Amino acid sequence: MATALSFCAQQASAKAVFAHFIIGNSANMATADWTDDIQKAKDAHIDGFALNIAPTDTYTDSSLRAAYDAANALGGFSLFLSFDYLSQGVWDPSAVIRTINTYKNEASQYKYNNKPFVSTFEGVQNTGDWANIKSLTGCYFVPSWTSLGSSTVASNPDVDGAFAWDAWPVGANDKDDSNDKEWKSALGAKSYMMAVSPWFYTNIPNWGKNWLWRGDDLWYDRWQQVIEVQPEFVEIITWNDYGETHYIGPIRAGGVPDGSQHYVSGMDHDHWRTLLPFYIDAYKSGNATMPTIDAEKLVFWYRLNPSGAGSNGGTTGNNPAQGQPVVDPAQASQDKIFVSVLVKSPADVTVQIGSNAPTSLKATTAGVNHFSVPFNGQTGSSVSFAVSRNGQQVVSAKGNGITNNCGDNGLVNWNAWVGGSS
Repeated sequence: MATALSFCAQQASAKAVFAHFIIGNSANMATADWTDDIQKAKDAHIDGFALNIAPTDTYTDSSLRAAYDAANALGGFSLFLSFDYLSQGVWDPSAVIRTINTYKNEASQYKYNNKPFVSTFEGVQNTGDWANIKSLTGCYFVPSWTSLGSSTVASNPDVDGAFAWDAWPVGANDKDDSNDKEWKSALGAKSYMMAVSPWFYTNIPNWGKNWLWRGDDLWYDRWQQVIEVQPEFVEIITWNDYGETHYIGPIRAGGVPDGSQHYVSGMDHDHWRTLLPFYIDAYKSGNATMPTIDAEKLVFWYRLNPSGAGSNGGTTGNNPAQGQPVVDPAQASQDKIFVSVLVKSPADVTVQIGSNAPTSLKATTAGVNHFSVPFNGQTGSSVSFAVSRNGQQVVSAKGNGITNNCGDNGLVNWNAWVGGSS
């Protein structure tokens, strides 16, 4: 499969891209870690972090203080609070008011219409709290009350917009943007924040979580959809939720949940940020102009184990707890290599698993060209990628091997390994 990102004129307006940051995974972060994370996000053209906070973590205030201090010191980066009503129960309204008012005048606080921007993760049983919260904080409120549906949320007089936590497809399907268009239409003049995520796999028995949703081409597909839909805001899910494998930030060992180390350790996702400047600049321009291509680049991701290499660990495709039909995880997550190339002009692309015959592909246009290459039963100690033009190699990279060795536990690792050119 091959696709390319094309450009056409659309109306542009003020836009911003944020990454969802789990404060619950930040207890062991030092000042240098905060500075490093924020700088890496800035380098990727991300505008800020949505700071997910739960009501009972004892270190929430110290982590928030560290985050705002680091962002204030670096400058050019924004933060806003996202109150999590699911992971540890509901928030007391007085605590919400206190927390918003504590940070709303920080230099790095993201403001919209001169109001501190605030969001949630669910909280649908507490929608009635927000009229008073807004009156006492003056916040611009864009909750994620996705389970209520677009029309119900849009008609609520206390919301200024909505964030649809709808970033993954169901079953053995690719994700489309029909729900995004529905939310945007229902909201009318209110703000729409669109969710983008690269992957989803979790297997944490202590939390009763063991399912996956299709990632595959999702990171490329969703950015194409963002560029088409042109939402007012975009939120990447996530920067650092390691247990659900959709992290695009660096792995901070102290934040990896117990029980998930076996599928997170060594599985860096940093290269998922490589093409973000291109995607984000295209989105913000209204897709009217081609962003500058300073260097040609390769980004690729795939599972290191074929789906039949070991036990699936009881992992299901889809989450039956949400009423979704169970499908074979091997149908939802395909045995393929996914590769995106950023080129200045048409070029040839090759992908080779071990010493097997290479697959030849064609990048047909300047910009991002995306491909998927089936494993076809092949394994090897490395995967080689190259881009050439007129017989001359312009960029190359090697990725980790694809192996039937599933390690001591015998479980297929459904997480993605992500690599790219330097």
